Amino acid sequence: MSTTASTSSNSLTFTSIVKSFFDSYSKTPQKLKIIDLFLIYTFVTGVIVFTYCCLVGTYPFNSFLAAFISTVGSFILTACLRIQINPINNFGKTISIERAFTDYLLCNLILHLVVFNFLG
Repeated sequence: MSTTASTSSNSLTFTSIVKSFFDSYSKTPQKLKIIDLFLIYTFVTGVIVFTYCCLVGTYPFNSFLAAFISTVGSFILTACLRIQINPINNFGKTISIERAFTDYLLCNLILHLVVFNFLG
């Protein structure tokens, strides 16, 4: 009996955690939600590239590495942009949204120049 009671209380706790998460996420600004969607897209793209490599093979290994490095690098740079734009993450320094986005674009340009160079 106690196992059933603890299981139902655990699921109730999990349900309340999920509800609390979605309630607090609904208050997130629209810009951050768009960045979150792009993070999900780059993550899924990286998983697809890695799965393709595992299933088909790594014949053009430079192409696989370039694609995977591009997705991982884009994910990391986008996560850094999200951290800089989020108003909650104010660590005593204020960085304007325009400055953060310009840094993001320049870093992406450098990343993809390296990736294109790696393709050969």
